[in-house]
Amino acid sequence: MADGIQPQPGILDIALYKGGDAHLDGVSNVLKLSSNENPLGPSDATREAIVRATHDLHRYPPTDHAKLRAAIAEVWHVDAERVFCGVGSGDVLKLLAEAYAGPGDEVVFTEHGFSMYPIYAHACGATPVVVPENERVVDVDAVLAACTDKTKLVFIANPANPTGTMIGSAEVTRLAEGLPPQALLVLDGAYAEFIDGFDAGKALVDARENVFMSRTFSKIYGLGGMRVGWGYGPQPIIDVLNRIRGPFNLSSAALAAAEAAVRDTAHTEKCRIENAKWRDWLANALAELGVPSDTSTANFILARFADEAEATACDAHLRANGIIVRRVAGYGLPHCLRITIGDESACRRVAHAIAQFKGAK
Repeated sequence: MADGIQPQPGILDIALYKGGDAHLDGVSNVLKLSSNENPLGPSDATREAIVRATHDLHRYPPTDHAKLRAAIAEVWHVDAERVFCGVGSGDVLKLLAEAYAGPGDEVVFTEHGFSMYPIYAHACGATPVVVPENERVVDVDAVLAACTDKTKLVFIANPANPTGTMIGSAEVTRLAEGLPPQALLVLDGAYAEFIDGFDAGKALVDARENVFMSRTFSKIYGLGGMRVGWGYGPQPIIDVLNRIRGPFNLSSAALAAAEAAVRDTAHTEKCRIENAKWRDWLANALAELGVPSDTSTANFILARFADEAEATACDAHLRANGIIVRRVAGYGLPHCLRITIGDESACRRVAHAIAQFKGAK
């Protein structure tokens, strides 16, 4: 490229995001447990809504997302006027960074936080600030200590990816209360629906002006391929986000699917129960093999091995058996493998393969 055409500062510092692998050369019966997808998929009502939406694909979608926002408000007891919809929750987080951070500003997140956080910071020219965790759990005191008069955003995934750990509402409140006045606390709740009765920060958003929460339809709702997310925050922030998003950012099919998905609470509850059952089963099965994991509140477990060499060898063994999990060395956890919770057969297949690797069978 010509010497005069250069990207904005910070862009070339971005390491490309790498999603979970989906294919293995020469293997047809691949079990993909690398992307935290819902093995039950979307509900029947959601599939039917997608089919109906195909009849109007020649029409532009609505720009106000009114029906989806109303459905979210009804199910999650939030103010529809303060709901913002984006192309996955990642889009919501990216727009927050674009709107509120820039050169000279700082974006704070923890060491094992979602790997897109530093990318959002670099993309808008801000400085990423990485904070140590305490045994793979967010350390509120460390986060507060890292904040300065340059801090504009603090990203906290709760539950966290890839650790599966979380902090309680009292700690989240303490964090929000301790932030400098110009900083916005962003609670990334991509896995919030896997916890029965968890509001993911809604009450705190309603009580304060410096808290925003994001959610996604890609996990428990089984709509990763449709790319729909939403956020809930103070009205002035919602107004800012609506000024910079694309006018037709969500397709008609995506809007219809998400509305049907959020309203089908029976399917959501079924997915939550099945996930908890097999998450606990798999965690216990691996612990008996000498592979511990922290108590997970999401739809995956972070299996910890003796060292990086053992984790690498186990990953190779799983791949040889047609099973793909997620290496998380890039998250500062080279001795770990993140394993998505599949259905019963998937969990038993993983446990059997790791038992073979450990020499138990």
